[in-house]
Amino acid sequence: MIVTRGGRLMANRFTVDSPLTTPRVALFIPCYVDQLYPHVGMATYEVLQLCGIEAEFPQAQTCCGQPMANTGCTDEARPLAEKFLRVFAPYDYIVAPSGSCVAMVRVHYEEYLHGRPGFDALKHKTFELCEFLTDVLHVRGIDGRFPHRVGLHQSCHGLRELRLGKSSELVGAPYGKAQQLLEMLDGINLVTLTRPDECCGFGGTFAVNEEAVSCMMGDDRIADHEKAGAEVVTANDMSCLMHLEGLIRRARRPLRVMHVAEILAGRDI
Repeated sequence: MIVTRGGRLMANRFTVDSPLTTPRVALFIPCYVDQLYPHVGMATYEVLQLCGIEAEFPQAQTCCGQPMANTGCTDEARPLAEKFLRVFAPYDYIVAPSGSCVAMVRVHYEEYLHGRPGFDALKHKTFELCEFLTDVLHVRGIDGRFPHRVGLHQSCHGLRELRLGKSSELVGAPYGKAQQLLEMLDGINLVTLTRPDECCGFGGTFAVNEEAVSCMMGDDRIADHEKAGAEVVTANDMSCLMHLEGLIRRARRPLRVMHVAEILAGRDI
């Protein structure tokens, strides 16, 4: 049910200042989310639906090519970039629950698609979920509760390529798009981390090639969340959370991992 109050759109949970009326929105679901965490893809769809958007899932989509690109396999990544452009070109907006995959499209596709018809438009209409909610829909309120202590992990791609939050090396007022949304929930307690923008150590194929270093970095991040008193570790990149969750499970630590989309969609621990 969607009702209007004072010029704003009320779509069940979300108060949206800039509702979309006719544009087509496509769900870009990263391959590892599709295969290992489909509930995160569903939560992303539900969040958009609660904002008044019936998003479409183009079934021809495949991997964006990031794993190949990160490993230097340019020839293997190029056809995936070209296919991404073909599949998503007809849409007005493309939304994904992954900062790293969106960064691949907006930043690193330049190597493969520079000068191609439709590429400039593709870059400007591809958004990470929290970015889409804050910058396009201008969500101003969420009718929901999450009465838990939450540690927010800021992924490297989201911070330093998409600027979804302020990284520590920059001068300026602090901001964070995921944090902005989470703070709208009643009862939530976002804990203060000692190193809020430190890498978790995943880095895609880095976690395979440099397993020991990757695990040590991940353990450091988990310890920071534990020290801050977090019950839940959240992020807008499931790849980071996948890495941290594996370490948490092996050590049998009393922490729960949840994607931001799950919390915004109304899931509880």
